[in-house]
Amino acid sequence: MYSLFFRLFFTRMDPEAAHHLAFRWIRLAARIPVLRTFIAAALAPRYRELRTEALGLRMHGPFGLAAGFDKNAVAIDGMAMLGFDHVEIGTVTGEAQPGNPKKRLFRLVADRALINRMGFNNDGSAAVAERLRTRTPVFRTVVGVNIGKTKVVPEAEAAADYVKSTERLARHADYLVVNVSSPNTPGLRNLQATEALRPLLTAVREAADRTVTDRRVPLLVKIAPDLADEDVDAVADLAAELGLDGIIATNTTIAREGLKSPAFLTSETGGLSGAPLKDRSLTVLRRLYARVGDRLVLIGVGGIENAEDAWQRILAGATLVQGYSAFVYQGPTYARAIHKGLAARLAASPYATLAEAVGADTRKATV
Repeated sequence: MYSLFFRLFFTRMDPEAAHHLAFRWIRLAARIPVLRTFIAAALAPRYRELRTEALGLRMHGPFGLAAGFDKNAVAIDGMAMLGFDHVEIGTVTGEAQPGNPKKRLFRLVADRALINRMGFNNDGSAAVAERLRTRTPVFRTVVGVNIGKTKVVPEAEAAADYVKSTERLARHADYLVVNVSSPNTPGLRNLQATEALRPLLTAVREAADRTVTDRRVPLLVKIAPDLADEDVDAVADLAAELGLDGIIATNTTIAREGLKSPAFLTSETGGLSGAPLKDRSLTVLRRLYARVGDRLVLIGVGGIENAEDAWQRILAGATLVQGYSAFVYQGPTYARAIHKGLAARLAASPYATLAEAVGADTRKATV
């Protein structure tokens, strides 16, 4: 049903306009008590065997919504209604900004992919913090907050900008993510170099601890798939050394190899997400787990289209997995299908729990 609707309706719309339209529908449905209860019953069934503990948090399952879909924390209940076990909002910057000029979002239907150069368009950390502060949750879900650098802030002042967002948002976050891997903010990826990343992460950790004194806010860093293997290792070592809680692998890629879509689409600048990212994201995840094992929580994201993809990330070392682009193509039953398939795979596996399955294949490969 959704695939037909997508082909006949959404593909005739500008991708960003279609996103905002679908977003309005989700938000509206979540505001209507009877309707949201009916939708959640149909699309968010709970499987006891998928219950997950990660980052000191309890979740209904391991599958969440990646950052980028709900940039301003306006549809958390709507996404929980559709079955996502955690919702990562953002990326949020220190100051509000409009993002890059339109047109800035492109569908590569033949590749089941998206290219975006949104440029961290968001309402800014003060407005998002106030929205989170005044929110009355309808559905219980874990909320992650992904923060990035304001575009006009010089690279040398990036740490102060991240600290500003941390001081405003940390108390409202179940976990906090430092995004240094989007290709759409000039100079941002330079912050992945360990000599720049060390003081940045240290400053954010100190700011979170200073701001929230009654609990520890878990802190993660999100990295790019385009890092060289030795740089992946360096980030992993740094994260473990600094006592971070986890790493998200991976953000979008600037690579364009092997795409089937027309050149006028594949030549667009920005970050590529979706199915073409699958192999590299999985490779980075395996490398991270081989490096840090169970010392850090790893979140696998990039090209997760179905339950098999999610299961492979878990076996590779991911405690949590996230999706975004496939949701655009598959629609509201996306999370339900992932959960049903994961439950079936766990039942057919030699593992009693998902926690036992985490990293199993990577451990075998390194023995």
